[in-house]
Parts: sequence; C-alpha cells; structure tokens
Amino acid sequence: MSVETDRIELVDRAPRLAEVVDGMSRVSRVAVDIESNGFFRYHERVCLVQLAAAETAFLVDPLAIDDVRPLGGLLADRSVEKVFHASDYDLRSLDRDWGFRVVNLFDTAIAAAFVGSSQLGLQSVLKEHGGVEITKQRKLQRSDWTKRPLSHESLKYASDDVLHLLQVREALSARLGNLSRLEWAKEEFERLEGIRHTPPEREWAFLAVKGSRDLDGRGLAILRSLFQFREREASRLDRPPFKVMPNSALLQLSSDPAANLSMVKGLGRFGRRPANVGLKAAIDKGLRSRPVARPKRNRAEDVLGPEERKRVASRLKSLKAWRNRLGQDMQLSSALLWPNVSLERLARRPCSLDSELDGPDVRSWQKREFGGALREVLATLV
Repeated sequence: MSVETDRIELVDRAPRLAEVVDGMSRVSRVAVDIESNGFFRYHERVCLVQLAAAETAFLVDPLAIDDVRPLGGLLADRSVEKVFHASDYDLRSLDRDWGFRVVNLFDTAIAAAFVGSSQLGLQSVLKEHGGVEITKQRKLQRSDWTKRPLSHESLKYASDDVLHLLQVREALSARLGNLSRLEWAKEEFERLEGIRHTPPEREWAFLAVKGSRDLDGRGLAILRSLFQFREREASRLDRPPFKVMPNSALLQLSSDPAANLSMVKGLGRFGRRPANVGLKAAIDKGLRSRPVARPKRNRAEDVLGPEERKRVASRLKSLKAWRNRLGQDMQLSSALLWPNVSLERLARRPCSLDSELDGPDVRSWQKREFGGALREVLATLV
C-alpha cells in the first residue's frame, strides 16, 4: 500500500524501503525521527521511523516490514549525516529493537542549547531558528502508534518532525560557526554515538517510587512485592505499569496493608474480586518477607566528618557560582559549561584537577576553554 501526499510517503513494503534507503545513501544528510508506543504498551517498540531529504518525508512502517536492516545500514553510513532532534531516546530505542548504531549525527536540540536557546522543544526550535510553526496536538503526542491503519492526520504529525529539520540544521550550524562553538557541539554529537540501550535495573527498581523513602523496612518489603506484582500484570496485559495501578496506590497499601481495597483510589478492578485475589497475595507475601534494608550508599562524603562536609559544601557553592557567572556572561545554560559530577569531586579534592581533565566526564572543549580559569578558582579554595 502506498499512501502519499505532496511531501509524505508511507513506506510499508520491503522493496520500497530498499529503494528509499538507496536514494538516501546518495545525499549528504538525512533527517531522522521515530515514534514508539511506550505510553500505551509495556513491551515498548519502535512503530514508525521517519526519514526526510529533498523536502519529502518517508515514513517507514516496521510493523509491516519484517526486515528493516537497510535502515541500519543507512544509520551506520558515515558519509551521510543524520539530523535528529533530542536524539537520546531515539538512539536507545533503535539500539534496543534492532541493535542499530548511528554515526555522523547532528542534534538540533543540542545545537540550539549551544547558541543560547532556552526553549529546546521541537516546536520552539523550529520557530526560533527556522521560522516554521507546527502544531503538536496532545492527542497525537499521546497516540498509540501500534494501531493500524495510520490516519492521514497521524502521517502529517509524524512528517512534521523531520520535514524542517534540515533547514533548521543549516541555520544552527551557521550560528554555531559565528559563535566559534561548532567544535563544542560536534564533540557532544560524537559522544552521542556511544549511547546504548540499558535494560532497566530490576532488583531495586521499587525504590525509585516517589515517596518510598518514608516507608520502614516492612513497608518496603510490601512495596517490593506489590511492585513486582504490578510488573507481571503490566507485562501480561501489555500495558504501561502506571496504567495498571498508580504509584500512589502502591504506597498507600505499603503503609497500610490492611486497607479496604475497594476504597483505595486508582486500583480499579484490582480493588474487587476476582482481580484483587492476586493483589492480596502480593500484600501477604510482602508481610511474610524479611524487612528490606536499603542498600548502603557508597559515597565519599559519607565518610567525611561534619567540619569537612561543611568545607566541601562551601567549595561546591563557590564552584557553581563560578560556573553560573560563566553562563551569564556567555548567555548559555551553566550546566553546559562544566559537568556537575566533576565539580562535586573537585569540591572534595580541590587538588585533583589534573585527573579530572583527563577523565571521561570533562569534554576536550571544556578543558581547552575553561580549564585555566577553573584552576585559578580552585587555588583559592584549597
């Protein structure tokens, strides 16, 4: 099936995908985006891959095409620049589903940050740097991209994500060059090439539930059991965990396991029979389990005495003040100028700048531009 408008083509056959990729491999740059179904499904997957070049958007349907390996070849082709917007999630998803690696990329969100833009969403960047206004309807932002057929409205929405990216990329690249910051951005783009999908941590994931810090060991044991029950149900139903039951319900039951399930907000059918049987079993399992002791933090400040902790806090405040002044002078977000984790280490060991400069967190451009100034600041803090 071929669904086309003046600038949009839905690609849902393998032979056509091969033709599109062959054509894309002959141009200098291609805009790329994806649509996934994580808001609606537990087993998240990429449901659409959008490509654009020469003012045409090709929307590749991986649910209809069994073998999308040609896409991987294009993404790994260093002769073709791939232009993304806020690529982190896209890169992890492409790696998770197909093991695809992206090389030679340009990220318009990062580029916009380096020219001083404060609003980095796609709509804002397109308007500020391309003079293009697009409308992102909330119902389509939260769409279940697993469903077929895709409406013309959905196709238009998906195409808007890539049709204007190449134009904006040109404007941003020129602005970065004028500000002598293009090499800064390029180093960030190169670091993005190393992003990989990391499977979620399972054993202690329940501790990420907001509010769990208020629970004692018994409450944490119940929370763990309930969390695991929700994960199993979410996988079985293929629904995101928050759509099975909210964190607030897990916390309420963890602190009050004898609560009347029918009165707990958000449980829905799990507050009634027969679905509440499994929930009650999860509560009982938590009650029978040994109380949970939180894993001990292995942080350097934990072994510092109170006076040294005060000195570390004072140094960190001074270092952040230095970085904030830089950001104000350059009209850039201060977070771009030096990694927070590096400042925290330097606050504990002000004499360790040389090892920081050789470490993996500090960028070459940061070392070159600000290393000397930072050394002067640290000399006043020792």
